[in-house]
Amino acid sequence: MELTGKQRAYLRSLCNTLQPVLYIGKEGITDATVKEAYDALEARELIKCSLNDTAPVTAREACGILCDRLGASPVQCIGRKFAIYRRNEKEPKIQL
Repeated sequence: MELTGKQRAYLRSLCNTLQPVLYIGKEGITDATVKEAYDALEARELIKCSLNDTAPVTAREACGILCDRLGASPVQCIGRKFAIYRRNEKEPKIQL
């Protein structure tokens, strides 16, 4: 799903108050990480993720990998944090 500029700006505004729910550590992105991100996206639609200093990938790389594997859209990437969005088709919580 490709987001327009206005949609991405709205999602970025929602991200300001979110705390990271997914942490990527020295193991990088594993199947367990992808499963956890999948579950979080099903429950929330919009999640913020954070990388530890020991992570083998950058935030931009991690965001791209997770978006590809989950069918999500990147929203924002700043420093060691990034946000991704995927609409829940059954019960949408965020109206774009």
